[in-house]
Amino acid sequence: MKKFFIFAFCAALLTTEQPRAEEKEEKHTLEEVVVTATKTEETRKDVPNAVILKDELDIQESPANSVGVLLANEPGIDLRTRGNYGGASEEIHIRGMNASGTQVLVNGINYNSPSFGSADVSKIPINNIERIEVVKGSGALLYGSGAIGGVVSIFTKGPEKNKPTFKASKEIGWNNTCSISAEQGMFVTNHLGYYLTVNSSRTEGYRDNSDLDRKDVSMKLVWDEGDFFNASLYGDYLDSEYGRPGIDPPKDTQDYYSSVTGAKFYNKNAASLLDKGKDEDTHIALDIDIQPFNWLKIGMKDNYTIMKNYNYSRYTFDGSGAKTLVTNKVAAAEINAEVNHVDNYSLLLGAECKTYDWENENLALDTTGSEIPSTKVDTSEDLYTAGGFIEVQYKPFPILKTLAGVRYEDHSELGTEYLPCIGLIFNPVKNSALKINHGKQFLAPTPNDLFWPKEDWGWGMGAEGNPNLKPETGYHSDISLEQEIGKKLFITGSLFTWDMNNRILWTGDAAGFYRPINLKSYEAKGAELGMKIGPFTGLTLGLSYTYLDAEEKALEYDRKIPGTMASWKTHPATYSPEHQFKGTITLETPGDMTMSMTTRYVSERLWYQNETSDWLNYKTVVYVLKPYWTADLKITKYFNQNWNGSLAGSNLFNKRFDTYLEPFRDINLGQTTIEGYPGAGRYLSLNIVYEY
Repeated sequence: MKKFFIFAFCAALLTTEQPRAEEKEEKHTLEEVVVTATKTEETRKDVPNAVILKDELDIQESPANSVGVLLANEPGIDLRTRGNYGGASEEIHIRGMNASGTQVLVNGINYNSPSFGSADVSKIPINNIERIEVVKGSGALLYGSGAIGGVVSIFTKGPEKNKPTFKASKEIGWNNTCSISAEQGMFVTNHLGYYLTVNSSRTEGYRDNSDLDRKDVSMKLVWDEGDFFNASLYGDYLDSEYGRPGIDPPKDTQDYYSSVTGAKFYNKNAASLLDKGKDEDTHIALDIDIQPFNWLKIGMKDNYTIMKNYNYSRYTFDGSGAKTLVTNKVAAAEINAEVNHVDNYSLLLGAECKTYDWENENLALDTTGSEIPSTKVDTSEDLYTAGGFIEVQYKPFPILKTLAGVRYEDHSELGTEYLPCIGLIFNPVKNSALKINHGKQFLAPTPNDLFWPKEDWGWGMGAEGNPNLKPETGYHSDISLEQEIGKKLFITGSLFTWDMNNRILWTGDAAGFYRPINLKSYEAKGAELGMKIGPFTGLTLGLSYTYLDAEEKALEYDRKIPGTMASWKTHPATYSPEHQFKGTITLETPGDMTMSMTTRYVSERLWYQNETSDWLNYKTVVYVLKPYWTADLKITKYFNQNWNGSLAGSNLFNKRFDTYLEPFRDINLGQTTIEGYPGAGRYLSLNIVYEY
């Protein structure tokens, strides 16, 4: 049946020619509005940071089926996933920073998990996005801890006045994938409107125990009184259940069954057939903007988040395991005021506070998988942060603009930090911008890092938090040039450098017991170059290249005297590619067909493992993840004003690549090897859309 649908769609591509519902408008890239960089509306040429902007049409044309894959095609961004299963998280790494160094905001709500520090952008429905702004460089002045590499700000769709909208789509694809989505929005009065989205998707995944069942719903209510007053109330709910197959074992691995229950624990394509996960997230946010005078704008934001993460894990060496439920509740409030009372000057004042309620419930399982009630451990901690900032902009000449500010940050566990930032924008000609940005940055350890209760996995393996961790601190500097030549060529380039002290990293000893520690430092320097050419007769070409030289100091072991302590050594940063190349080509044909293809190349990455052969002689072994490249394609056909369809394929040439490495213990052979989490393989899908 699926082959029939794909054949019918391909036939329709060749036979149907109807007018397209909307045409792409040419625009001056440097005049696009950016909000995230300064928390005020500024044109791109007037902000001191290098930025990436994506609108709804960019998203529709891209072959990307997720936010992570979409942004992975941009300079300075590295997408990392822990494998190819349905619930595998997608993490954004900017300029070699950890994923916890990128703040991801949706309508102003921080989507980073308080427990892990990072944001799983795969949870954000890509069909509900109106605009994405990525601001690279230190964002600590305005956003506090966690914005050390940059900020990804996502704005969802809202209703349009005098234009009720409805959209529904159905996708079918390989791996028994099926997705359904619906959107509807309108203004019910002159001032009150709403936008509702519903999504449901299922897949069996690429491997055994890699299935996913995900449902989400969101609603945005808006009250629009023009510039004087407008407000929005946004809420969403996500429920996701998935298998966790772990790493990909060696191909000659034999099935392993529990000697106690007979359950199969792993086979040749999944290191775990029993591990499961579940996420249940709720967000709600109230956003109010008031402009009582021409020179004064006031913004108020309140939001509340509940994130629940459930994990069921079984250990292959004896069949025991654990059930873990981590609940994060975050309440946040912010107020800021923008003052433009004097020509050439502007002032932004702001204050915010957040409270964190972290709960960890852990229950051990016996060798049959049954719960052991006496082992239940409940751990909870309450944290808070409070901050205030001031930002001054001054434009002494039409071609020169300066920015300076400082933030005061107070953390209940870590004390206070002062985070200054300065910026300069030089516009020598109308379509050119030279930008310089320098700021201090700050990253607090997560509750998981600090308070994770001690777990004993047996055989000397386990994990626990470290309450003695220090926050990461450092500086980020960059210089960027953005140049627009007519409406057909846009060039952007950046040089950057950053350094951080006390890097927080979970690391295992030779026996496999994991704790977070502070590394002495990690730092990087690099360059980004991007270019967009066209459109010329419907053809647009985008190219980018990123160079990264990242290093870290870590404890390394030498095989010398038994029991010798490790020493601090500098080596290339873990999992950080030195080179990335990305290319996109989009073609719009006269027959209302759009074809878009992207390709990405990622160079080799390194990983370090502390190992021992006799439990005394430790050594640090370096493993290399091979370079890889992928190619994605999407063909979209507009049949008429209401109907369109698309045929999409990702990793078309089915190139094998690993995303992370981890030890695999083969119980049948009694040996341990280092294996990889495989990246997503080839995937094809057909999507039919109706809208009006």
